[in-house]
Amino acid sequence: MRILFALIAIAAALYIAACAALYFFQRSLIYYPQPSADSAAASRMNLRSGEVDLVISIRERPGPAAVIYFGGNAEDVSGSLPELSQAFADRALYLMNYRGYGGSAGSPSEAALHGDALALFDMAARSHRDIVVVGRSLGTGIAVRLATQRPVSRLVLVTPYDSLQGLAAAQFPLFPVRWLLDDKYESHRYAHQVVAPTQVIVAEHDEVIPRTSTDSLFRRFAPGVARLTVLPGAGHNSVSAHPHYLELLRGSR
Repeated sequence: MRILFALIAIAAALYIAACAALYFFQRSLIYYPQPSADSAAASRMNLRSGEVDLVISIRERPGPAAVIYFGGNAEDVSGSLPELSQAFADRALYLMNYRGYGGSAGSPSEAALHGDALALFDMAARSHRDIVVVGRSLGTGIAVRLATQRPVSRLVLVTPYDSLQGLAAAQFPLFPVRWLLDDKYESHRYAHQVVAPTQVIVAEHDEVIPRTSTDSLFRRFAPGVARLTVLPGAGHNSVSAHPHYLELLRGSR
């Protein structure tokens, strides 16, 4: 009996230690900061957000139209400048390097990145009144919430999820993730407030975001607000290579 109690105590201690490790190292499992491959001054600008200086990858265009882009959790957003330039030839482009990414200062968190997104939109809105917001993967959680707080003209969500909390709970089913996770990115809580026309782009063979998660988010939008399109044969990381991807971004398909 003593041996049994000892084994139970050891197992409990190991479980508690594992929970503690998940809690204290959770952001290292969410964010994978990348350096920027683009060092050209003409395609970068600085944005002050709170006490932090952010690097914004840009493609300048005069006029009222612009695009703001929020990338994935391991993405160098400067690499998306060429395809976004193709999709939005007549719009200025602003791609946010998250805190700790691409030369931006600070450390990423949901609260910090949401505040940065508001700061970027407000900066862009001083020069552009027609702003399309594009979010990809992790960035969809930022984009959805932003669209409920600022006058976004159109919203594009590439491989979105209903909540990061739900994804983590499925990945770590033996742990109380819902109580351990600080950065939840609960897009399903905000989707019903979005009024901007929304395009949801799904990769047929997405190996990262389960289709059930995307469908759950899609159902949260008010009727007629969102449209869902599945790109056949595409994977999570290859979706932008699909021949119809750029058409869906610009809204011509």
